Amino acid sequence: MKKDINAEIISVGSELLLGQIADTNAQWISQNLAHMGINVYFHHTVGDNYDRLKSVMELADRRSDLVIVTGGLGPTEDDLTREVGADILSQQLEIHPQVLTKVESFFERRGISMTENNRKQALVFKDGKVFPNEEGMAPGMFVDHMQKGWIFLPGVPREMKSIFSKSIIPFLKERYPFKNQIVSRVLKFIGIGESILEERVSDLIRTQTNPTIAPLAGEGEVTLRLTAKAETAEEALSSISNVQEQLMQRIGDYYYGRNDETLEQKVLEMLKSHSYTLASAESLTGGRFIDQLISIQGASDVIAGSIVGYQTKIKENVLHIPDSLIKKHGTVSEQCAREMAEQVQRKMQSAVGISFTGNAGPDASEGKPVGLVYIGLKIGDQDSVVKAYQLNGSREKIRQHTVKKGLEWLFYSLKEMPEK
Repeated sequence: MKKDINAEIISVGSELLLGQIADTNAQWISQNLAHMGINVYFHHTVGDNYDRLKSVMELADRRSDLVIVTGGLGPTEDDLTREVGADILSQQLEIHPQVLTKVESFFERRGISMTENNRKQALVFKDGKVFPNEEGMAPGMFVDHMQKGWIFLPGVPREMKSIFSKSIIPFLKERYPFKNQIVSRVLKFIGIGESILEERVSDLIRTQTNPTIAPLAGEGEVTLRLTAKAETAEEALSSISNVQEQLMQRIGDYYYGRNDETLEQKVLEMLKSHSYTLASAESLTGGRFIDQLISIQGASDVIAGSIVGYQTKIKENVLHIPDSLIKKHGTVSEQCAREMAEQVQRKMQSAVGISFTGNAGPDASEGKPVGLVYIGLKIGDQDSVVKAYQLNGSREKIRQHTVKKGLEWLFYSLKEMPEK
């Protein structure tokens, strides 16, 4: 038997291609196969079309050891997975008595007359193995064809997950008795560009085979995915930790978290560790910065509040930015950002005050170019500091990037301060 099993997932349904629903099935199946040490090299999404589905299945049959097909097992005319599967795998379709009884009972209990097309849900491959569907009608199926394994599952996530968890996983572990497991860890970095980061670790990326290192660009940040294969998860994690240590020696200054950890979470944790509260004064960002922080549970311990001073009169009357300052320097200025940070810190009686002002476009404002952003920061008794950024992109992109820059600067500022 082969040392490695290479799998492929085919998701069937025109609704997936139209974007009406997201294909979460392939992601979920891939995660579970990885835990068993089964490689997934291809994901395919194909609509409800006989010829296109046949073409995709033929391709999968040539290159993969295990093919998992989800969707297209319903009762309607455009549910073609069984028919195409029977063609590709040289199988006959037959009615499964127990499944048919279940389908008929479903309609009887509801006092509804069953239409003839619903019998289709009881069709199975004559030489296949049938797995019961406890959450719906169409069962799961397995066919061994030319030493290739084919699994067919309903597309409804609840039904697919039930069959896969209760029947497919035990079946695969018995059929492919490999001890290897595939484990991944995502490392997250902020304040360094993707090209610079990759250049610093390029030799490690080129030479690593197990674990592998894959750079992934994020929104205003960079991530590295480390993936290892070993007999146990503990061994895989140990290999990953060894590579992570090498990476940290080169780019550790920019590291902030891993896997599902977010920059917002890290900022909140650091505020708590310093026993700081934070308040924001937001013009350009319109409250988006503080919203990202308070969306995290426990934010009330450290978030004092926010003032969204979008119009000039609000900056003057609520934040008390001097009229003379605005007339001389404008609202999109270093001076205005500094005053906003200081005023919101004072008014909210918080340890940290942060401010955002700038021009997100689409046109120049106060003679300032689109994308010019100022962020002010005041921590404790320290002098307030303002940073200017020239950002690019759409209005929405500039606003998103501004929030990210604020979180990044706050993260590094707090990181440099001694904890209480």
